[in-house]
Amino acid sequence: MDTATHFAMGFGLAGLAYVDPVVASDPRLAIAVMVATIVGSQAPDSDTILRLKDNATYVRNHRGITHSLPFMALWIALISGFTSLLLHQEGFWHILLWTAVAVVLHVFTDLFNTYGTQAVRPFSETWISWNIINIFDPFIFSTHIVALILWMTGLVAPAPLFVTLYAIIALYYVWRTLTHWYLTRKVEQMDIEDGRSPEPDGHYVLIPTISLCRWHVVHAKKDGSYRIGWYSPDKLIWIDSIQSMSHPAIEASRSHRDIRALLYFSSYTVSEVEKTQNGYIVRWADVRYRHRRQYPFVAVVVMDENYQAIDSYVGWLSPDKMNDRLSLHMS
Repeated sequence: MDTATHFAMGFGLAGLAYVDPVVASDPRLAIAVMVATIVGSQAPDSDTILRLKDNATYVRNHRGITHSLPFMALWIALISGFTSLLLHQEGFWHILLWTAVAVVLHVFTDLFNTYGTQAVRPFSETWISWNIINIFDPFIFSTHIVALILWMTGLVAPAPLFVTLYAIIALYYVWRTLTHWYLTRKVEQMDIEDGRSPEPDGHYVLIPTISLCRWHVVHAKKDGSYRIGWYSPDKLIWIDSIQSMSHPAIEASRSHRDIRALLYFSSYTVSEVEKTQNGYIVRWADVRYRHRRQYPFVAVVVMDENYQAIDSYVGWLSPDKMNDRLSLHMS
């Protein structure tokens, strides 16, 4: 989820905490719980500070160890401990409970989008991304905002209001999960019936968009190439076919830390190489992210004729910004 939605959910969980009669009967404890749920809903994303070091470190680690099982326990202990110590020493176990709900819910909801998390570390460093909910979901965000307004204006008591809200959101997650499962199989069958593929070749990945009815489709074929398209009700359109080039510069680029960061994070990448007067420019792109006919999540390395890196970049980059950044190396 995006930061704004996690923030709204922190307030929402503070409202839900009123189902706890001890919290509901103690205004000071309710405030302490609100502080804990808001901080707990943001804590796993504290790895954003890694941007200050460099993009490669951020890309490789964002939603990694800070979303892992040991760190979830650490966040819960630290946040509940400091909050109870500073604001309400007698209510520690209630603060601990709602802090745990906030931290675990943050990590759990992050599993449903394309970016995913390494939530099962240290047992596995696999990135878990279920591709069910867009990183910003208008329904989840807007329902939280409406509920918070109803709470702040005193029109509805918090306990029944937020119980209803989270029951609706739980059903929404179930519906989206079942829809994703069904449509993934439907897209595969549509492709076979269209005659483009006589039998399943590789696998199909449906990726949510901000529209509930439109899905980005990635067909990862067995030969390592990809077809990119989109699905809307009963319509499957393929818009691109892409595969990695073969070149010594590409193989050499694999050892660069920016490239390694992207390849560590994503299993859906393609590479291309461009010859310049002084060497090569190697670009790797994550094909799960397509915007305006481009793949903006990239790792780029500029090399001399001996395949030694001169400049590099990893992260989100528009074509115009990429060209501006690399223009000095093009001549």
